[in-house]
Amino acid sequence: MWGGRTGALLRVSGLWPAGVLGRRPLSCNAASLAGRNSPQCWNCGGPGGPMRGHGFFCPQCRALQPPDPTRDYFSLMDCNRAFRIDTAKLQTRYQELQRLVHPDFFSQRSQTEKDFSEKHSTLVNDAYKTLLAPLSRGLYLLKLHGLETPEGTDDEMDRQFLMEIMEINEKLAEAQSEAAIKEIESIVRAKQKELTDNVSRAFEQDDLEKAKEMLTKMRYFSNTEEKIKLKKIPL
Repeated sequence: MWGGRTGALLRVSGLWPAGVLGRRPLSCNAASLAGRNSPQCWNCGGPGGPMRGHGFFCPQCRALQPPDPTRDYFSLMDCNRAFRIDTAKLQTRYQELQRLVHPDFFSQRSQTEKDFSEKHSTLVNDAYKTLLAPLSRGLYLLKLHGLETPEGTDDEMDRQFLMEIMEINEKLAEAQSEAAIKEIESIVRAKQKELTDNVSRAFEQDDLEKAKEMLTKMRYFSNTEEKIKLKKIPL
């Protein structure tokens, strides 16, 4: 799928490391290091290990290294650790990284590099999906601050909000026309926009408890959005 022409393009653009095709064979001792969180390259034993920054390859032998376990999604995707991010930049970074570590580029490499490629690609996918959506991005940002928001926290939510959610879900369940469903969808979309703005302000003011409250409400509306999608699917 990804032929020599693509590989040449990557080498010219600087994404494909020079000399990657000419690395020396994997030794038995080096193989025993594969997958470990070591400051040394698993292939040549040089100063490589899990790569930080923009590099994913050993600077000596150009072997693909294992993912850095200490790196968070924001760092991986070259984004500021904040709720408000540049999603266009995020998408560009995602495409750049997948051109760099996608398993299709490692079909002719060692099994160790194939395994690392799968892990890198999965990690990049997870990071992209998490940071792209406001709800998952906010929840992840809270997690980095040591705050969890488990589902099923009805007791912590004010009754007025829960009644509002119940009424919207009841209207959705009773909706029989496309127009009625679209009206509810519009209401939910507006609510999510308002909550997203509130979450952004809360993070900017370092009010993590407020951000947690708003994100919990967003999660309720997100569940309603899923119900709307199912309702719109013809039986």
